[in-house]
Amino acid sequence: MSSLIAKQNIGETCIICEQNRDRGIHLYTKFICTDCERDMIQTETNDPKYLYYLSKLKKVTTPEIYS
Repeated sequence: MSSLIAKQNIGETCIICEQNRDRGIHLYTKFICTDCERDMIQTETNDPKYLYYLSKLKKVTTPEIYS
């Protein structure tokens, strides 16, 4: 049981797909998984997914508030 919990906590949450992934890049303070990075790079600007990616990338500039 403890090994199952440990496997779920490995990695970080991608700001695009919001899945827990172990491989990706850090952009400022946020994490983008390699799958989403690859999809973003290959997306044309006239594709509807392009606007989706833009809206998700706005999280990169949003400062986190710690209290």
